[in-house]
Amino acid sequence: MIDAGRLPPLGPAAMFMQGSKRMPGTAITKSVVANEPGGRKREEIFVDIIEKISITFSSSGYILTSEIDGTIQMKSYLTGNPEIRLALNEDLGIGRAGGRSAYDYGGSAGSGAVVLDDCNFHESVQLDSFDVDRTLTLVPPDGEFPVMNYRITQEFKPPFRINTLIEEAGSLKAEVILKIRAEFPSDITANTILVQMPLPTYTSRVSFELEPGTVGQTTDFKESNKRLEWSLKKVVGGSDHTLRAKLTFSQESHGNITKEAGPVSMTFTIPMYNPSRLQVKYLQIAKKSKTYNPYRWVRYVTQANSYVARI
Repeated sequence: MIDAGRLPPLGPAAMFMQGSKRMPGTAITKSVVANEPGGRKREEIFVDIIEKISITFSSSGYILTSEIDGTIQMKSYLTGNPEIRLALNEDLGIGRAGGRSAYDYGGSAGSGAVVLDDCNFHESVQLDSFDVDRTLTLVPPDGEFPVMNYRITQEFKPPFRINTLIEEAGSLKAEVILKIRAEFPSDITANTILVQMPLPTYTSRVSFELEPGTVGQTTDFKESNKRLEWSLKKVVGGSDHTLRAKLTFSQESHGNITKEAGPVSMTFTIPMYNPSRLQVKYLQIAKKSKTYNPYRWVRYVTQANSYVARI
């Protein structure tokens, strides 16, 4: 007997919900086991959709390459190893569909099908009904394991846009203007953002100017490898952030400064967001008794693998 313990619909920006409980942001990448009163281990299961994205932008902002490496990771603390059914998007496609994009790149989050280039499954996964209704059936082994790995190379909406401008200000000076824009919804917050940019080898000094009232941002010039670093603790969706850096050179530049600097790269983590729009629609656990109702946590997180903008 399967308990249709349905989660609420989980969009790409869904909260981590269990009933009315919300998962704290710190629980994105680590599983926490709590004990029930009386010292019993709490019955719970974690399903994490982790997507590592790689994008290369041209100097004019066009996407040259884009890829998502995704994993559905499961960690089970259920006693007795009950059977689990995991339902994904019903319109999920596998294999290149041809054309520029697998789904409406510019459209709303709900439009179009999700198409994976390829995927593979853990040996415990039974695929009997996967071709029919995109449901995975498994008896989870102990510990943490990848239920499914997948790859997408079609275009997807990038979470950040990067604009870089370099202007010479005399023979021994230049100014760099870096601007990042968060393209995800305003109810999503990225954290631990780091922007890096190699500068010309003859850069001797850098002074930074952040926007007035800026909080949670730091800047640094790594003189040993001539690298500019801009760290932002949090970035809310829809916001813009700008950094100005005044460079002083130890010798005159006789070439094009833009060819001797860059590219700009970013690292970041975005909880409750996944650009592929792959979703866990529901999670069913075989019922052992009428009162058996384990906690179910479904969490999404996106991380930068290689996020680079040429200048």
